[in-house]
Amino acid sequence: MSLGIVIKGPEGLVLAAESRITLGVQIGTQPLPVTFDNATKLLSFSTPNTTIGVVTYGQAVIGARDPRTAASFIPEFEASLPKEQLTVAGFAERISEFFLKQWQLSMPADEKIPNMTFVVAGFNPDEVYGQVYLIEIPRAPKPTERGKDNEFGITFGGQHEIMSRILQGYDIRLPEVLKKDLNLSSEQSAKFDALIKQFQIGIPLQVLALQDCVDLACFFIRTTMDAQRFSIGIRGVGGAIDVAIIKRNQNLQFIQRKQVHGELE
Repeated sequence: MSLGIVIKGPEGLVLAAESRITLGVQIGTQPLPVTFDNATKLLSFSTPNTTIGVVTYGQAVIGARDPRTAASFIPEFEASLPKEQLTVAGFAERISEFFLKQWQLSMPADEKIPNMTFVVAGFNPDEVYGQVYLIEIPRAPKPTERGKDNEFGITFGGQHEIMSRILQGYDIRLPEVLKKDLNLSSEQSAKFDALIKQFQIGIPLQVLALQDCVDLACFFIRTTMDAQRFSIGIRGVGGAIDVAIIKRNQNLQFIQRKQVHGELE
């Protein structure tokens, strides 16, 4: 479940995630979803890796008997790192190796369990543009770069149906359903794909200021929350929205972040 977003724009990187995790609990013969709204899914790191952040979504926990969130492993992960600063690619490789090991130690071999996905984003010293890597544990652990140099884009995942409808202009399941139901040939399918692209919303990331990218990420997450609130289905997106930015030669900076507190009036 959940919804995580990383936007690579010309002025820097934006990382955003909400705070709900959903666990499946068996009550008698009836499986029920149980939610917790204070999870940390936007991860930051201490010196010397302060120019790197990670957003995680998908499978909420690792461990069949004693489940733990990705955030709960961070002290152990950081203790395993070398004292010198890692490149973004090197950091992505390290976090992939660490969480793949945790998965292999405590998760059952079940194809129905979704991947725990990590989007690693950050800047190498003095480089002009940030880097973004996608990691999917356990099925695609090799970090895959998302857009090189000045290729700007949005990396997102989790419960993204509402966000995809906004971006694409239609439900992401629609093309395949229509192709199959209408029995389209390869030539007809190619023509169909070309025609349906005209309904995609045009977002010129190459001209968006960093503030616009922050607003865009918040819009997608908040809209998903609101849509789920009025619809029937698993409401896997909720809680506070954490947002951070990373700019060239600067540390990760939280723009908004939930805080631990006592009772609120």
